[in-house]
Amino acid sequence: MKNLLLAGVGLLALGVASASAADLQRRAMPTKAIEYVAPVYNWTGFYAGIQGGGGWGRSDYSIGGSGRLNGGLIGGTLGYNWQSGPLVYGLETDLAFANISGSGGCGAIFSCSTRNNWLGTTRVRVGYAMDRFMPYVTGGFAYGGVKSSVAGFDSSDTKGGWTAGAGIEAAIAGPWTAKVEYLHVDLGHADNAFGTTASYRSDLVRAGLNYRF
Repeated sequence: MKNLLLAGVGLLALGVASASAADLQRRAMPTKAIEYVAPVYNWTGFYAGIQGGGGWGRSDYSIGGSGRLNGGLIGGTLGYNWQSGPLVYGLETDLAFANISGSGGCGAIFSCSTRNNWLGTTRVRVGYAMDRFMPYVTGGFAYGGVKSSVAGFDSSDTKGGWTAGAGIEAAIAGPWTAKVEYLHVDLGHADNAFGTTASYRSDLVRAGLNYRF
């Protein structure tokens, strides 16, 4: 009887020891760390910023002749983006001080000049979001002040036209984004002295810095 009791106690102790060893083994098994996945950047929201750059173009005079244009501009921007999947739809407006000008011979003996002294655009944008980078196309309404001169007689006019172009924007830090874009601007024909007109067409390359709200 004593031997049976000792055998039972031994078996019980062996079972407890085996269970404890198995539990320790399970606890000691390493666990895989949860992999961190950075959130995908979302472009939706309002923004404001500054933009500036340079332009070149051409002005044709109705009495004959033309002038080459060049100069710079700087101004501000307001806009809103709405993202659906990878597509980003936006509306943007900007207004800039400009000094894009040039002169040339016109008619038989005259000298003509054209200067764009301020420029604004209101455009739609459609972009393709690649996380923090977004190439886009854009187009819409352009308007600005055009000052033209024939033989020293000046005339100023506010003209409306169209613009179209493309660019790329990138998120750089926190709410800040930076962009580079190209725009073609056509303001039609401005009235000049003696019943003549001067056309205004320019190509712009601008850089911008925006703050997203």
